[in-house]
Amino acid sequence: MRTYETDFAGWAEDTARAVHEGRFEEIDRTALADELEGLSSSERHRLRSALCLLAMHLLKVRYQPEKRSRSWDASIRVQRANVNDFLEESPSLRTRLPELLGKAYAQARIDAAAETGLDIDTFPEACPWTPVELMGC
Repeated sequence: MRTYETDFAGWAEDTARAVHEGRFEEIDRTALADELEGLSSSERHRLRSALCLLAMHLLKVRYQPEKRSRSWDASIRVQRANVNDFLEESPSLRTRLPELLGKAYAQARIDAAAETGLDIDTFPEACPWTPVELMGC
């Protein structure tokens, strides 16, 4: 069996095969657990990124309504769909939504200031939307 440290792709294939075949004694449990934790972290990151883009465009619409464009509206629709998809695929993330939104909003505020040219203090420090409001529900 290939090792995690020397051939990640080979290790992943070998580990999957060992799981399918019930050869659990051959599995590097620590490496497998680390990878599974990494997958969870990646899912949280994907959700946080979608929330960030959504919040940024909503800030732009709120604070520069005269510049509202179809591309902003499209981005809002796409990110709302992405967030819904992530939550359908991983419903346990729903309980982490307030925390993830808080982190995403902090970055969205920075990004909105950079994209609009408005001072960052223009935007509220705390997210002005609940997760339900953000999703347009």
